[in-house]
Amino acid sequence: MRRHRVGTSLYAGVLFVVLGVLAWATGQPFIFPSLGPSAFILAFQRDRDRTGLVSVVVSHLIGAIAGLVAYSLLASGVSLVADPTAFSMAGLRLVASATLSIIVTSWGMIATDTVHAPACATTLIVSLGLLSTPPQVATIVAGVGVLVAFHALVLSAYHQATDLSRTDPVDG
Repeated sequence: MRRHRVGTSLYAGVLFVVLGVLAWATGQPFIFPSLGPSAFILAFQRDRDRTGLVSVVVSHLIGAIAGLVAYSLLASGVSLVADPTAFSMAGLRLVASATLSIIVTSWGMIATDTVHAPACATTLIVSLGLLSTPPQVATIVAGVGVLVAFHALVLSAYHQATDLSRTDPVDG
């Protein structure tokens, strides 16, 4: 059990480092809070099938789009970075945007059978004006795609290596 804890923790970090290097090299927001839970889930549940990996990407895509639409409709120009005053219109617009984005994201994930809870954090990041421009939203979705693709590559390499080590040498 201890080995699983250490391996999961280190692997989640490795998955995140790839995106961190990408963010550092490009100056784009390839790392954002909802990727932490996604990296952990991928590291912890390494045996997920490919449909599970697709669900991670699709759910974040749903969350990003729902957040962008909600923000554009209800809170454009407002951001949670600057604390709105109590009972302000700006604060109400952010609450409405966040609420609509959670409703649409939840409905979309359930309707498409792609439930991945960290996508609800993605929708809030966008709908609260933290990363809410179309290029930032595209970067979020690309970041999730990179995370999942790198994970799939690592799993494939691992399975190939363990399959090779299990084959018996041919008797000659």
